[in-house]
Amino acid sequence: MATHFGRIKGMVVLTFILGAGSAAPLAESQDAAGQIAQEMALSSYRAPVGLTGDDIIAQMLQRNRLRNQQLQQYSAVRTYEIRNLEGKVAAQAVVRVKYRAPDKKTFSKTSEKGSSIVRHLVFDRLIQSESETSSGQEHHNSAITTANYTFTLAGDEEVGPYHCFVLEAMPKRKDKYLFEGKIWIDAEDFAVVKIAGHPAKKPSFWINRADFVRRYQRIDGFWFPLRDETFVEVKMYGRRVFIVDHQQYVIDPANHLQVQAEKGDMGDPD
Repeated sequence: MATHFGRIKGMVVLTFILGAGSAAPLAESQDAAGQIAQEMALSSYRAPVGLTGDDIIAQMLQRNRLRNQQLQQYSAVRTYEIRNLEGKVAAQAVVRVKYRAPDKKTFSKTSEKGSSIVRHLVFDRLIQSESETSSGQEHHNSAITTANYTFTLAGDEEVGPYHCFVLEAMPKRKDKYLFEGKIWIDAEDFAVVKIAGHPAKKPSFWINRADFVRRYQRIDGFWFPLRDETFVEVKMYGRRVFIVDHQQYVIDPANHLQVQAEKGDMGDPD
């Protein structure tokens, strides 16, 4: 039991990274890992004169503060899954999450199946961690800020309907709650559209390799997680894919009206 917990604990650390900050169909694991590596490759892009990665991050943080002030409440449905390379689901939990400003989240399960050990040691602990640390010191220490990362503007790219700046993120310290990789930031809203990378420090003795991708979506002027995929190679356990799908968002109508009223102040077009 202690050995099994050691393997699972590393997965929990990886998913904590995905909470820092905010969908392609599931691919074969080897292809997906290669795609992540390709996405993280350096580009020959030359940044516009005077524009730096720090400038874009500063804009992102300012816009995030405005959006957070306007977002009063929402609910969503998440599906947590762990699969093997063949796509077989080892464990699954469907959870409804409710958010109320400024930082309160509540979770209620609607269904679950598969390994009870995995559900308890991965899903339950991840949910507990998110509810306890959304505004705590751990969140501050893992946030996407210049205090934690060095940012380099590496290019621009289309991600679905969004035109994005691409930033390379290098952590300023070897910390298992930080990552090394790339961030795609919407050039209009200055919101995170996608993050891809791997932990800055090996999260566990049991984890040989870990790569993750998180995608976001724009709903009523706000940005929410869409899909997380974490590809993990665990000693004596093999390769696994940890997936979190975020769907069925319901946003307080008052949020939408307030965003529309203040769009002019934020410099957004109609």
